Amino acid sequence: MNAPLLITGGRVVTDPSAGRVDEQDILVRDGVIAELRAGIDAPGAEIIDARDRIVIPGLIDTHKHTWQSAIRHRTTGIDLFAYFGDVFGRLGSTYTPDDVYIGTLLGALAALEAGTTTLMDWSHVQNSPEHSDAAIRALQEAGIRAVFGHGWPLVDLPRWIQGSTLNHTDDVRRIRREVLHDDQALVTLALAARGPELSTLEVTENDLAMARDLGIRTSIHMGCGKDFGAMSAIAQMNDAGLLGPDLIFVHCSESSDDELRMMADHGVSGSVAPHHEQGWPGIGHTPIDRLRGLGITTGLSTDSESFGASDLYAQMKIALAAVRARVNAGESKFEEPPSDFSVNDVLAMATSDAAEVLGLSDRTGSIAVGKAADLALVRTDDLNLHPVVEPIAAVVNAAHPGNVDTVIVGGAIRKRDGRLVGVDLDRVRELAEQSQRRILSL
Repeated sequence: MNAPLLITGGRVVTDPSAGRVDEQDILVRDGVIAELRAGIDAPGAEIIDARDRIVIPGLIDTHKHTWQSAIRHRTTGIDLFAYFGDVFGRLGSTYTPDDVYIGTLLGALAALEAGTTTLMDWSHVQNSPEHSDAAIRALQEAGIRAVFGHGWPLVDLPRWIQGSTLNHTDDVRRIRREVLHDDQALVTLALAARGPELSTLEVTENDLAMARDLGIRTSIHMGCGKDFGAMSAIAQMNDAGLLGPDLIFVHCSESSDDELRMMADHGVSGSVAPHHEQGWPGIGHTPIDRLRGLGITTGLSTDSESFGASDLYAQMKIALAAVRARVNAGESKFEEPPSDFSVNDVLAMATSDAAEVLGLSDRTGSIAVGKAADLALVRTDDLNLHPVVEPIAAVVNAAHPGNVDTVIVGGAIRKRDGRLVGVDLDRVRELAEQSQRRILSL
């Protein structure tokens, strides 16, 4: 059993949505926060001095195509449908299990380095069972908390995404039975489904029935671009009685207001990637204001690193700017004045709200006694942040991954003094470069 861990003297953001920041200590025992107050005395505990540090809940990424990390920034000059053709139609079928392994490992480690302690790995590259196993192995090796989203193959792609009549592959049942059967483990399982935009409604019904039988959540891209928005897939699912609180809809940029009300009525969560929605031609304006205006719990995501930044700090900055710009221009249906969409709200979208989206709010997303010690310590003596007046504003509006000093997942230190712990970075870089060269040379 590991010795207790005592984090002392930090400015602790216990509740992001309420803006609660207290100077206090955190005692961690067996991976769980055991005490949270000033002046804790814990003989024999390992000490982390958090003076000149803001201690935040570990950030949570609700939708990341982690397998694409080795082809970073390849698609920044093309629109959404060109990306589909390049990454899915041309490259995706060529991915080997080794490519999936190193892309997922690279993306997970980059997330950890930036203070992200939890991510949903939206892994729609299930070209074989070995591809899925490689992704799961990478997540487990990285030591990040993760929800593995099991998607579909990119081999024979048109049959899987053009009004497909193929039910989701049964290999997800094997993974649930043999690999990811423990819902309290660091890596758990979800379904990354196609929905009515890519398959028939009957297939969607079958896929959701399977996920619900397995007791896992389902995430589906919705309204990502005008063509998909025009399909009214959320309304189709509503009419079929399929909506429920175990669903996460990603983007929803071109989904109608009526469809978002259906989400709200049935407790469906949202996941948005403001950097991609604002910057990638073809997706549509990020719908944060519309989702929040209806009370829909919404988390942030980094989506694909083939386009955007790997960290949630970029997403937080763009989220705040995008909503305020739209409200200030009188173009938003957000029901509160822009001053009420605060830095607290943005940090909550990357922590406590995101945990609720992924069904993990019982163990992570905030700093509280009884929750897992998923924490990130941000240096306040770095010149881009010092002197700090408002800690949450500093994190949301100015911090970047380089300011992250320490990262802890379930009580295990994954980054210390600005460097990842126990990771052979030269090996990771070499494997990522080999994978990239192989993929892009085809």
